Amino acid sequence: MAVTSNRIPLGGLARKLVADGLLDEQTALRAFQTALSSRTPFVKYLIENKLADSTTVAHAASEEFGVPLVDIEAVSIDPEIVKLVSEELIRRHHALPVFKRGSRVFIAVSDPTNLQALDEIKFHVGGHTDAVLVEEHKLAKAIDNSLEAADTGLTGVDDSDFDNLDDLEIGAQQEAQPDTSAEVDDAPVVRFVNRVLLDAIKRGASDLHFEPYERFYRVRFRVDGMLAEIAKPPLALAFKIAARIKVMSRLDVSERRVPQDGRVKLKLSKTKSIDFRVSTCPTLYGEKIVMRILDSDASKLNIDQLGYEDFQKELFLRNLHKPYGMFLVTGPTGSGKTVSLYTGINILNKDEINISTAEDPVEINLAGVNQLQVDERTGLTFTKALKAFLRQDPDVILVGEIRDIETGSIAVKAAQTGHMVMSTLHTNDGPSTVTRLQDMGIPPFAVATSINLITAQRLARRLHPDFRQPLNLPPEGLLAEGFTRQEIDGGITLFGPGNGGAECPSGYKGRVGIYQVMPITETMKRLIMEGKNAVQLADQAAAEGIWDIRKSGLSKARQGMTSMAEINRVTME
Repeated sequence: MAVTSNRIPLGGLARKLVADGLLDEQTALRAFQTALSSRTPFVKYLIENKLADSTTVAHAASEEFGVPLVDIEAVSIDPEIVKLVSEELIRRHHALPVFKRGSRVFIAVSDPTNLQALDEIKFHVGGHTDAVLVEEHKLAKAIDNSLEAADTGLTGVDDSDFDNLDDLEIGAQQEAQPDTSAEVDDAPVVRFVNRVLLDAIKRGASDLHFEPYERFYRVRFRVDGMLAEIAKPPLALAFKIAARIKVMSRLDVSERRVPQDGRVKLKLSKTKSIDFRVSTCPTLYGEKIVMRILDSDASKLNIDQLGYEDFQKELFLRNLHKPYGMFLVTGPTGSGKTVSLYTGINILNKDEINISTAEDPVEINLAGVNQLQVDERTGLTFTKALKAFLRQDPDVILVGEIRDIETGSIAVKAAQTGHMVMSTLHTNDGPSTVTRLQDMGIPPFAVATSINLITAQRLARRLHPDFRQPLNLPPEGLLAEGFTRQEIDGGITLFGPGNGGAECPSGYKGRVGIYQVMPITETMKRLIMEGKNAVQLADQAAAEGIWDIRKSGLSKARQGMTSMAEINRVTME
């Protein structure tokens, strides 16, 4: 009498892997049965349990079934196509719609024998479907990234993720506006905005951009100085998202024709809070909102953390402690000028020193410092603030920015009459700062006798020390970049960003400062009073051993802190 076997015969991909010697028959059978009973895709089960290599399985499947193998990391996935299928269906079948050609939708799968997935997705997209084969580990990552970007309807957000965000407080700069719009009382939108704020903090972002366009809406973060898209909520929610942020910032929800400024305080714990500066701007398709993260911890950085070379730090501290004169920090927007100034203020912030600041706006609150926010609408300008400070028995005055001759003239007079004046200008380097003040109309003699030190700076992305890769550049290339023959002969190893995977996809983490620290020496003062131009002043600075921004950047690259690509990005003019 024949005995009936309960053994499930191997078929499809499992049979191919056994035939190619990639799996033994017993292992393949157990994996196939377990995956079947747990309703887990066979390939996913193999990879998760490390029974086979993702790339090997993909090549075997492509060869067996004639399905094209695609590198999904090189494919631009259309978020609108992803939205055609529910997240539940994508995750259950481990299949992702990636792009559309005509009436055909191409579905990325790691197991081409999963015909049920293709049939169900075909039903939902309402057209023909073709499978493309993708390595399992790349498909899993693409599914997570695509679903996060598509963010279909803001569902699936766990309220428990935001338990520590319930204590949102509103900044005191704006008068409260009554919330007359019922449309902003939308729980999914509230959760989405909260999630974005928390995610920005976790990623170390400096700015958040909420941007409406004609056919889509996107959210971008600026991390380490670079903007990147992180979400594309439905366009229909553009108004609700803007309204929610405006309510949090105590702005006028009904006013959408003019820019508005506000502030949000986010309490993360009893001792930790983050401020967001909010700016709205009406655009062609709605209000764009930019939120700047103002983390008070950034103002408490030790000067050693900023990236000054030892001799630059010595110049910085020596001139910071002078009883009078001007201490200027220059550079483009986003170059870290505020952090440098606040680091200096923290060093000077002692009981015996009276410090007053005029800022637009006050970005970080400092205990022990008298901070005033400039408001052009009420007539409280930098000039008026400076005049008021001089009647308040100050030792140190910080002016957020010297913008015009009136502010500059009062700042110079204050520096000449026994006060330390700290301020910023938007210039490229130290020598051009001198000529900029003269162009405003401040006499060369006043400029020469008032300035103690000018610090010009940039911020470059810092290489992740665990993932950086050494580069092999020929001597001619190093010479072209600006290194000297002596430095090259002594040996230079430069590094570039490596692939840090999910932990550090860009190969960079954090930023490092690049500085020109230029004291105004007696020789420099004489040249200024003689009316020398910026080029002549730069030549004198070089003769005195002062590094320009480029040389300081080359030093950071030589130390392996950053890459030459970053140095070229921030120092090439």
